[in-house]
Amino acid sequence: MALSAGAVALAVTLSGCMTVHGETAVVPATSEKEARKVFREFTAKSNRANSRLDTRLNATIEGGALGAINQAALKTRKGAKENGEKIPPIPPLKLRDTRFLIPKQAGWPKFFVADTRGDDTGNRWFYVFQRESVDARWKASYLSVLEPDELPTFPKDSDGHVKAVPSGGGSGLSVAPGALSREYVRTLRDGGDRFADGPHTDKRRTQRERSEKRPGLRTEFADSAARPPQFVPAGLRVKGGGALVFFASHHHTKQTFHKDYAPKIKDPLVREMLSGETPKKAVTYARVSQQAVSVPEADSAGDGVVFLNRIDGMTSAKAD
Repeated sequence: MALSAGAVALAVTLSGCMTVHGETAVVPATSEKEARKVFREFTAKSNRANSRLDTRLNATIEGGALGAINQAALKTRKGAKENGEKIPPIPPLKLRDTRFLIPKQAGWPKFFVADTRGDDTGNRWFYVFQRESVDARWKASYLSVLEPDELPTFPKDSDGHVKAVPSGGGSGLSVAPGALSREYVRTLRDGGDRFADGPHTDKRRTQRERSEKRPGLRTEFADSAARPPQFVPAGLRVKGGGALVFFASHHHTKQTFHKDYAPKIKDPLVREMLSGETPKKAVTYARVSQQAVSVPEADSAGDGVVFLNRIDGMTSAKAD
C-alpha cells in the first residue's frame, strides 16, 4: 500500500524563517510557504526515488515508520529486478488539492501535516512531516489514507494554526500519544477495552488464534512498541474533543513447518528480502506498522481508541 501510493517524502531544511529555535518558545512548526515548498519538492523527489529504486535518496526524505517500510521495499525491488525478476514500476505520485495543518509547538521534534488528495476516490492522504532540530531536515514519517466519513475537523486559532497534543502527560486523552504503541501491543497480546473492536484489534486476535491451530504449521506472534527517537507519535486536536494521532508499532510472525515439509517462498520480493540459508523448517517475518487513530478524551464514555487507517510493510525476513 505505502509503496504503491508513492509514499516518499522530502527533506528540506528551512531557510531561517524563524528567529527563535523553538526549544522553549511556542512557535509555529513552520510557515505555510515553507511547508508548501517542502511538499512540492517532496513530490518530485518521491517520484525520482521510486522510478530509480533509490534507497539513498529515499533515506534523505523519509524517516520513522514510513521510511522503514519504503526503504526496505525499494531495496528489495531493486535486488529482485537485478536478478531478472519482472517487477512492475511504482506509479508516479500525483498529489493535488493540498492543505497544510501546522501547529504551534515548543521543543523538538516538531511536525506538520499535509492533507492532500492522491486518487479519485475522495479519500484524503495525510502525510506527517517531522524534524528533530532547527538544523535537521524535514522527513515524512507517516502516511495514512482516510475516507470522507472519517475526516475530522481541526479547530484553528486566530492565526490559522491547529493544536498539537502533548505526547505524554497533559494530553487529556484516554491514552496519551506516547503510550499508544505500548497499549496497542498489550491489546494484541491480552485484549482489553483501551481500543475499540475492529479488524485491527479483537478481529486480529481472533485471526491469530485460528492461524496458530493450522495443522502442520505452528505460527507464533510477537509484537513490540515503536519507540523514539526513530518513531515519534504525532497528534492533533479535533473538533468536539479528542485527537487524531499517528503512531507506529513492530510485529513479528514466525512460521514453523512440519519436519517433513520445507517452506517454499514463491514471492520474488520476499525471497529477495530473506536472510540466512534456504528455509528448512521456519521463516520469521518482521513488519513495521503505521496507523492513524481517533483517541477520545480521558473522561469520554465512548468505545475507546478507534482505528481509522493502518498501513504496514515487511522490513525483513529470516530463514531457519
